[in-house]
Amino acid sequence: MRVLIVGGAGYIGSHVCKALAARGDEPIVFDNLSRGHEHAVRWGPLFKGDIQNRADLDAAFVQYQPEAVMHFAANIEVGEGQREPLAFWENNVAGVVTLLGAMKQAGCHALVFSSTCATYGTPQSLPLTEDEPQTPINVYGRTKLAVEQLLADVASAEDLRYAALRYFNASGASPDGDIGEEHDPETHLIPNALKAAAGLGGPMKLFGTDYDTADGTCERDFIHVMDLAAAHLAALDRLTAGAPSFQCNVGTGTGYSVKAVLDMVEAITGRPVPHEVHGRRAGDPPRLYADVTRSRELLDFQPQYSDLKTIIRDAWNFHRKVWGLVEAEAS
Repeated sequence: MRVLIVGGAGYIGSHVCKALAARGDEPIVFDNLSRGHEHAVRWGPLFKGDIQNRADLDAAFVQYQPEAVMHFAANIEVGEGQREPLAFWENNVAGVVTLLGAMKQAGCHALVFSSTCATYGTPQSLPLTEDEPQTPINVYGRTKLAVEQLLADVASAEDLRYAALRYFNASGASPDGDIGEEHDPETHLIPNALKAAAGLGGPMKLFGTDYDTADGTCERDFIHVMDLAAAHLAALDRLTAGAPSFQCNVGTGTGYSVKAVLDMVEAITGRPVPHEVHGRRAGDPPRLYADVTRSRELLDFQPQYSDLKTIIRDAWNFHRKVWGLVEAEAS
């Protein structure tokens, strides 16, 4: 199968490309490289284009004639969204409007969309089911919810079948160390903890130690990026087999605390994690983890790599290479 991977030079998109190629499919990366990395495009051609430019999209569809689309090209940093909402709405929402128009013209009718658990906002109950009210509390979550609503509207009137996968905390790296998380700036817990352990950039910030949790720090559902990629492939296969549109959580159903993550980073690296304690961040719920019943039923999804030790080991192996620590240790 030939699949257009919009945002395929980024963190999750590149791992999906790797997984697609491993089973014999052809990923076509469509990316403007504003946040992705050309060196992460290794398993198929790169078409340099912008999702907000209809001519770029039309040209990619004409040249490669993909049978389906996976969409990852979004602004994701929550604080940036609060500061620059217009940019988020233009890229995250208007860009999808443009993409859907190009898909319709090209006769491409299957889309796997990268959504987020941020569409739920502060949970009313746990674990989070797909029936939880979607009341996002930040610009990022609101733009993702807007796209889910857009997809539902279009699918009700047009020949579109879509899967909206609501991720929890994507983490880890390719087990062979080829690719991993390379955001700039990096706001995610695990790479920042590893960076602090490596002595790069000073101590990390720990936000809140007085939550109503076992150790006072927030608990989150971390899912290995390779498991996340497997869920995308399963969603793609379900859609291309003719199944109707669906939405589902992609997580593990287990929460790990920030302190548990720091303890595991120290165990894996053999180094302390310097950190500074700060007050709670606005909008951070104490606990956030998925009900995974629907993903098991629809996708037969069973995470293989998402225990905390494996996640951090794979992330550390990747970052050691990127940061030049392997060579330094060898010398």
